[in-house]
Amino acid sequence: MKRTQDVFGMSSLILPDSYVDRGSLDGILTLLTKRNIHVAIRGPSKCGKSWLRQKVTPNALVVQCRHGFTNINIYETALAQLGIELPKESIIRHGSKEQKEGSITAGNDLIGKLSAKATIDTQTESSRKTEAVGLDVNNLQLVAKEIVKSGRRLIIEDVHYLSTEQREALSFDLKALWDLNCFATIVGVWGDANMFVSLNTDLSGRLEEISIEWSIEELFSIIENGSRSLNIQISKKIQTSLVGDAFGNAGLLQILLLKTLDEFKITQTQPHSKRLEDTSKYKDAAMHVAEQLNAVYLTFGERVAKGIRHRNDSTGIYAHAMEAIIKAPDKLHMSGIPVDYIYENSIKRQPRIQKSNLKTILSKIDSLQVDNHGRGLVVTYDRDKEWVLNVDRQLLFYRKYQTAQWPWENLISATVQQQLTSNNDPQLDLDF
Repeated sequence: MKRTQDVFGMSSLILPDSYVDRGSLDGILTLLTKRNIHVAIRGPSKCGKSWLRQKVTPNALVVQCRHGFTNINIYETALAQLGIELPKESIIRHGSKEQKEGSITAGNDLIGKLSAKATIDTQTESSRKTEAVGLDVNNLQLVAKEIVKSGRRLIIEDVHYLSTEQREALSFDLKALWDLNCFATIVGVWGDANMFVSLNTDLSGRLEEISIEWSIEELFSIIENGSRSLNIQISKKIQTSLVGDAFGNAGLLQILLLKTLDEFKITQTQPHSKRLEDTSKYKDAAMHVAEQLNAVYLTFGERVAKGIRHRNDSTGIYAHAMEAIIKAPDKLHMSGIPVDYIYENSIKRQPRIQKSNLKTILSKIDSLQVDNHGRGLVVTYDRDKEWVLNVDRQLLFYRKYQTAQWPWENLISATVQQQLTSNNDPQLDLDF
């Protein structure tokens, strides 16, 4: 007898009974990781990127990026897993002079306890100027040497948390790491294919990207495989609702499946085949999951609203932008929300908003969302493509079943009321 949670649900470990090798990616990724190249895995949140990575490279050096992460943080985290200390860089300021210092001190296993040190001096008259730790090829040589010696592959997850500048810097580091025979797997959410090759064309032929998008048929396969293991038959109507509400998110589908079985009072493999047809049970399960997400998205909303309140914003541009983004159609959330769409919907409510200012504030929406640990990103702005990407498709499910008012809606109302009662000259006085 198998328990339902051993078959369906969110899990940090692979659940083999409902695992689906979509598009034969297991074999493709296995083949690519055996070659002398970097691999990039692109796909939406909770689409099974981590399971795929675990399946192919179970004993990896996994670094999970957070908002504000730099390449130095990536190397520091990787080396820490190998027992090698990499102190964070110290920054010394003397008026207009800024000096950054960092050091890499290896553990006892390194001959002579190797140490590398670099300094940047931004004062132009200074004669001492080298590259910062983690970006200099010599320091990368030490990092690469230790990773290669460990026999473990470097996995850099959630790279969408990196700033545009850090992604570009990483693309050049990847070329240097390739030269040092150190190969990595990059995992995250981004819009266009081959982002890292676009950032650094020298990666052409040195990095191969695979995209993880679930087809409708593959999502149905998750249901069928797990149902077979539990000796149950879920009606086609319920299956269709499950797949539709998942919005291509395999992780969310797993959560909905487990909660649906809870509603049917099924906790383990059935001794005799059992058919599940009561659609009201699924609706109850979906509502329960949506209610559990309340805390997640209300916290997200309050965090964004708090950030907006700290900005002097006469037009309410931040609030109008978030309103347009969050209420955009599912199709745009799945493909990318263009700046033009956000602008057109924002000026319907506030004609004073200017597109140039809108682009400026969109580049800051990442920092509005994340918590003190750099987590909690729901949407992110791609400055090069000029669109907003949804990195958390659970939002689409949540807004379908919940009608809670978003905090920035009150800010919009307050801004409108203030404009009606104010005699200020109607000019833009945005403080970004």
